[in-house]
Amino acid sequence: MLQSKRRGGAQGTAKRLVILVHGYGADGGDLISLADSLGPHMPNTVFHAPDAPNTCSMNPMGYEWFPIPWIDGSSEETARAGLARAAEMFDAWLTGTMTAERVGPEATVLVGFSQGTMMSLHVGPRRADALAGIVGFSGRLLAPERIDEVTTKPPVLLVHGDRDDVVPPQSLPEAAQVLSKSGFEVHTHISKGTGHGIAPDGLRLACGFMKDKLGITARDAAPPGQRPVPGRISEQKHRTPPAA
Repeated sequence: MLQSKRRGGAQGTAKRLVILVHGYGADGGDLISLADSLGPHMPNTVFHAPDAPNTCSMNPMGYEWFPIPWIDGSSEETARAGLARAAEMFDAWLTGTMTAERVGPEATVLVGFSQGTMMSLHVGPRRADALAGIVGFSGRLLAPERIDEVTTKPPVLLVHGDRDDVVPPQSLPEAAQVLSKSGFEVHTHISKGTGHGIAPDGLRLACGFMKDKLGITARDAAPPGQRPVPGRISEQKHRTPPAA
């Protein structure tokens, strides 16, 4: 079972669930701080940020969802097998977490960064019941030729920095085109002047997207004095390669 960082009230009391999925060489702790900023805008929401199942061979202080041959020297077969294992584990963990929190898929959103976006776009649409939505920062769609494997089509928001030198910005329109042609509701945004990270404009859009898909109304807005959605978040120390 995957280990996870958590923010929120007592287990089983929340109405909504947000899963923060980290990038290559990172861990759940890198993204769980988003919950501190998003939480005031998303009441009755619990946040989880799981650690990927494998220690990263290029950064033993962090984790990876699957190996990347041109970074770690693994074979393509090893990478594909790693993705399959990680996808199965992540899917099972999602089911277990929803059950423990008593929140259904219709009130659950995946938020991925970099390799976490790749995992979210790969696993989320292959689940039996549709999620409320998927937010993908600075990632790409794995194996677009396998898009016919999807079983559900949750709405998707893709955000990318136009100066990303880790995962090319072109990955966003490539993913959006495949998803849109397959019948997904797709929203996109390019953060100007942003590298491989999460800028304030992208995070504000993600917050609005999640509130809409989770049914959070204006009456649920943060009280006066609550902190706004934060500034730039960067994961440069845990860099994801151009493709995976």
